[in-house]
Amino acid sequence: MSPTKLRWGILGAARINQQLMPAIVSAHNSELIAIASRRPNAAEETLKKYAPQVNNVLIYNSPEKLLNDSNIQAVYIPLATEDHAEWTLRAIAAGKHVLCEKPMALHVADIEAIEIASKEKNVKVMEGFMYRFHPQFQRIQAIIQSGIIGEVRSVRSNFAYPMQAARLYRIERPIHQGGGAMWDIGCYAIHAARSAFGNIKAQSISALAHYNEHGADISSSGIIDFGEGKYAQFNFSFQHVRRAEFEIIGTAGSLKCENVWAKQDDAARISYVSDKEGEQSEILTPANHFQLEVEHFSDCVLKDTSPALSLTDAKENCLVINAALDSAKTGKLINLV
Repeated sequence: MSPTKLRWGILGAARINQQLMPAIVSAHNSELIAIASRRPNAAEETLKKYAPQVNNVLIYNSPEKLLNDSNIQAVYIPLATEDHAEWTLRAIAAGKHVLCEKPMALHVADIEAIEIASKEKNVKVMEGFMYRFHPQFQRIQAIIQSGIIGEVRSVRSNFAYPMQAARLYRIERPIHQGGGAMWDIGCYAIHAARSAFGNIKAQSISALAHYNEHGADISSSGIIDFGEGKYAQFNFSFQHVRRAEFEIIGTAGSLKCENVWAKQDDAARISYVSDKEGEQSEILTPANHFQLEVEHFSDCVLKDTSPALSLTDAKENCLVINAALDSAKTGKLINLV
């Protein structure tokens, strides 16, 4: 085994492996060692479907057995949302570094427990928001930090697509069990909106939601108050035509990303208008943000550096999400400070 490659195990045979498994296999600093699933034959079928060219990958019929493999250094957790915190903690207890698919947990207290455990075991843990590693997001941040559009005052994020039959399981259980649009795509919209304000914390939030017969939210809209007249609007839905927009308005200009959660084959287009430079438009070449995410996390472990997405960020995102859910449920403004 090469010391320049992180040895990975995948803890589950979920559909997201269509993206993450090839990313781990293709990453220059990663090596896929094993995959596990509790469903009979699911791990083997997933491997054959998404990485048929890879040999000598071990197949485990339980996550526990994979975690007991001392040859595995890090695990990717693509299990159901409500299982993320439990299995992240189990992986940490086994001494594994963890890349956990978003959202890391349903409750801030669970992330706090993960943070404590990771420090005790001296392992890296990161929440898997892959879009943050796409070059277009780096470019968005560079434009904001350059001052071209002035001070950020308002943000709008919009993520939606019609629900497909193969994904109905995501909205066939209530919110408190991890079902619904918020935990699936809303967490992206809120995460992106927060990113535009840097380290400024949300002050309060007001939200509305539409629910199905299972008690899952399928559409939602809300406003986050960051104080001093700075606001973020978010919209997400399984009942709209596809949207993946991100707009930032400042005191001297504005910026718009038309496909912030771009697919790896999509060219990314960013347009912005400023008082000094007028209208500008840039098209970035396609990039596999899943692979870039894996390479980043692998580097963090191999070089002992901190992940770009901290557990502090994960806790803040979870806090805002739960406040939005509470607001939609009660019809009240939820204060966070």
